[in-house]
Amino acid sequence: MPKASSRKLDFEVDKLTNSIEEAVTGAKIETRVVPLGSMDSKRLSRLKWDFDWGLELVYPRREVYALLTEDDPLTLQGLISIEEEYDHMYMHLLEAAPTNRGRGRKYEGVAGNLVAFLCKKSFERGHEGNIAFESKTRLIEHYKTTLGAQLIAGTRMLIETSDARRLVTQYFPKFEYDRL
Repeated sequence: MPKASSRKLDFEVDKLTNSIEEAVTGAKIETRVVPLGSMDSKRLSRLKWDFDWGLELVYPRREVYALLTEDDPLTLQGLISIEEEYDHMYMHLLEAAPTNRGRGRKYEGVAGNLVAFLCKKSFERGHEGNIAFESKTRLIEHYKTTLGAQLIAGTRMLIETSDARRLVTQYFPKFEYDRL
C-alpha cells in the first residue's frame, strides 16, 4: 500500500455555473458524477492528468468520482478524490480534464461542479455540508472569494454549511435537504 500524502490543492474555479457550460457558446450541459473503481485505471490513463489518479484508486478509504456529460458519458471532464472523516468530508484532489483548462478549454464550471458534488455528499452523510482541503498559499483568497471557504489553520480551508448549501443549490437545485 503506498503511503498516503497530503497535497495542497491548486485547482482554479473558472466560473460557478448551474452545471457546466460550453466555453465558446455558454450553452448549459447536463452532467452526472459517477464513482470510479480499480477497473477504471486504463480509462484514466487516456488523458494526460497532472496527478496519478490510478494511485488514488488504491487507497482504501478514498473515493474517486468522475464528472461526465449526459451526451458523452465516456469522456471524463474532471475528477475528485475524497475521504469521509468523522465530522466532514475531506477533498484530497480535484482536477479538470486537460481539455477543460486554460484559454482553449471546452467547458467551464467543472471544478465548481465537483466541489458542489462533495458538499452534497457531505449533507447526505450527515456532515452538514462541511468539507475541508489543503490549499496552495497563492489560491487561498481565490477559494475564499469563489467558494466561500474559510482559512482555519495553516493552509487548511473549510467550506461550512451555509456556503455548502449555496453551492449545492446552484448545481443540484432538486436536492432535498429536508429528506435527510
